[in-house]
Amino acid sequence: MKVAVVSDIHANLHAFEAVLEAVAESDAHELWCLGDLVGYGGDPDPCVELTRSHAAVCLGGNHDMAVVGELPLEDFSRGAGLAAQWTREVIAPENLAFLATLQPQDSEGPIGLYHASPRNPAWEYVLSALLANLCLDVQRERVALIGHSHVALSFTRHEGETATGEPRREGTQLDISRGEWLLNPGSVGQPRDGDPRASWLLLDLDEQRASFKRTSYDIAGAAGAIRAAHLPDSLAERLQYGQ
Repeated sequence: MKVAVVSDIHANLHAFEAVLEAVAESDAHELWCLGDLVGYGGDPDPCVELTRSHAAVCLGGNHDMAVVGELPLEDFSRGAGLAAQWTREVIAPENLAFLATLQPQDSEGPIGLYHASPRNPAWEYVLSALLANLCLDVQRERVALIGHSHVALSFTRHEGETATGEPRREGTQLDISRGEWLLNPGSVGQPRDGDPRASWLLLDLDEQRASFKRTSYDIAGAAGAIRAAHLPDSLAERLQYGQ
C-alpha cells in the first residue's frame, strides 16, 4: 500500500488543494495527516473540512491544540498566537469539535506517527542528528513519521552507529527497508527550507521506500487570504520565500 503523508497545512487552502490534486494523480491509496490543520493561514474551515473528507489518519498539532484551548497562546510567537486567536473566533463549531478529537501521536500501527517527535509529540523540533538520536532511543517503531519543523528531511541510524540525516529535496527516494528512520514530509502550508512549493511524502509500505514531493500552488492567493483575515503581513510575505 502507498500512503501520501502531509503535515503543517496551516489553513493554506491554495496549497492544500494543489497537494490533494497531486495526490489524486499519484498511486497513493490513503492520505495521512500529521497535524497542524490550522494556524497562520486564512482558510481554517475548508482546510479542516478537506482533511476530514480525505485523510484516513489525522493527528493534532500544537496549533490545533492551541485553537481548542489545550495549549496556552502565550507559548506561541506573536504571529502564531494572533492566528490561533483569530481562528478560535471564526472557525465553525463542527470543525472546532473535530480538532478537539485529535491527538499528537498514533503509535498503534507498524509506522510511528508523531506531530513533532517521539519524545515530545506536540512540541519538539527534530532538526539535528543529536535530537534524532535521542528520539530513536525512545522510538518503539523502526520507522516513524514526524512533522512540526516545516522542513522535509530524514534521519536514519544503523546498528552500532549514530544517526545521520539531512534536508531532502524534490525527487529524493530512500530505501527504508533497513535501519531506524525518522521521516518528515515537510510543510504543505508554510515550508521553511527555502523552497516555497508545498511539500509532501509518498510512502510505499510494501516496498519500504519513501519519495519526497513538491507541488506548486497559488502563493499570491494564499497570501491574499491571510491579508483578508487581517493577520500579520509577515505571515503572507514569508510564503514566497519558503521561510
